[in-house]
Amino acid sequence: MATILVVDDELGIRALLSEILADEGHSVELAENAAQARACRDRMRPDLVLLDIWMPDVDGITLLKEWGATSMLTMPVIMMSGHGTIDTAVEATKFGAMAFLEKPITLQKLLRAVEQGLAKPASRAAALPNSMHHSESGLTVEAAMTGGAMLPTAPLMLGPQSEQSFDLDRPLREARDAFEKSYFEFHLAQENGSMTRVAEKTGLERTHLYRKLKQLGVDLSRNKRGGA
Repeated sequence: MATILVVDDELGIRALLSEILADEGHSVELAENAAQARACRDRMRPDLVLLDIWMPDVDGITLLKEWGATSMLTMPVIMMSGHGTIDTAVEATKFGAMAFLEKPITLQKLLRAVEQGLAKPASRAAALPNSMHHSESGLTVEAAMTGGAMLPTAPLMLGPQSEQSFDLDRPLREARDAFEKSYFEFHLAQENGSMTRVAEKTGLERTHLYRKLKQLGVDLSRNKRGGA
């Protein structure tokens, strides 16, 4: 399997992620700060890095910039934070991160992000000049955050035969709402309208999920079924 470097100053987070990833068959290396992360990256050339943003010596964004500036960002990097915002996520992708996970990280989101990261070739963002990380209408990289995970912008495949594009030339809140509406409609269709299963799939508590769907104007009657 893959060699994964986990960089986090919290011992409990390092231990938990190491256990999960090792159970999946990966080889895991651990670092608690930027200095150790640099040494591990030079020594082992990991296939993927899970990098915490808030660390005591050098923060994760700064380390990410450093790797990019020195042509050392040759592996996918997934950023992690317990205090993430859309702006933080966008900044991380601007400097080459392929995904952003908000703590506490669920098992499903972690494994999905790792799987997607390992499926990609070496970081394309590292090879692009900084100006190419932005387009005239906004972002050309993953910049819509739902439930802590960075998800692809337009075009977004919602099913085997469907494609949904999003107009990024509009206020962030409107673009995010449009994405979230399509995201939840997709999962509702996949689960035949079962709110319980959609809640489990998206990591939201049922009551919060219902309020979110009403707020976004999702038509619940389309996929409604008894007992869901």
